[in-house]
Amino acid sequence: MAELRVERHGEVAVLVINNPAMRNAVTHAMWQQFMALLAVLAKDSGVKVLVVRGVGEHFSAGADIASLKSILHDPATGHHGGLDITAAEDALAAFPKPTIAAIDGYCVGGGWQIAGACDLRLASTRAVFGVTPAKIGIVYPLSGIQRLVEIAGPATAKYLLLTGDFVQAPEALRLGLVTQLLPGESFWDQVSDFAHHVAARSQFSHQAHKELVNALGASTADVAELYDRWQQEMVRSADAEIGIAAFLAKETPRFTWLKPLEG
Repeated sequence: MAELRVERHGEVAVLVINNPAMRNAVTHAMWQQFMALLAVLAKDSGVKVLVVRGVGEHFSAGADIASLKSILHDPATGHHGGLDITAAEDALAAFPKPTIAAIDGYCVGGGWQIAGACDLRLASTRAVFGVTPAKIGIVYPLSGIQRLVEIAGPATAKYLLLTGDFVQAPEALRLGLVTQLLPGESFWDQVSDFAHHVAARSQFSHQAHKELVNALGASTADVAELYDRWQQEMVRSADAEIGIAAFLAKETPRFTWLKPLEG
């Protein structure tokens, strides 16, 4: 059964794209699962990092082509921009905790939108990337175009969108699509180690910096006001005292801040 499922590994949650018979193509129902699953994980104080991966050998071959018309078309509004895809992508981008796309095999089309919405992208040396709407004569969702431009720049976005060509992992790293390349034979062990490494950091710092970086990219955001709010929260939080004391004692800090900042 094609579905999204969640696995837990201590403080790391793993959102698994599970449709191996179709290289983890994402069906309409799967796109619609993202928001509810992410909402639950966002509220779970035991989750400090989210990893997104595909089951088996591939991250995701993108939206299920057989049901693409229904995925892209909203009969209620007549809109053809893939609202469920955009809602899933935006929910992942807005997730308040660090997100890591663990990319092995194909990461194509809508699969790239999922990976691009994550904070960090770790790819195996076997990974293959592609943004392929030109191969089937559609317009890529605007959210995906915007995020591709933000990550890789206009020139690379045009190259990928206009050619639809596949890009091997080393080239993807050069183009800025990937944060880090890892050897295929030890990929999953290194992803796990990295995720737990990030989970050990301050959740207060994580949420503050995610919000501030996102706000700096949004022209409508009042970054100064947001920064002041987080500075006030830092005074109330114990994490700074814990971190400084642990540093001076040459010990591993045990941060305590978990509650999201109230808006």
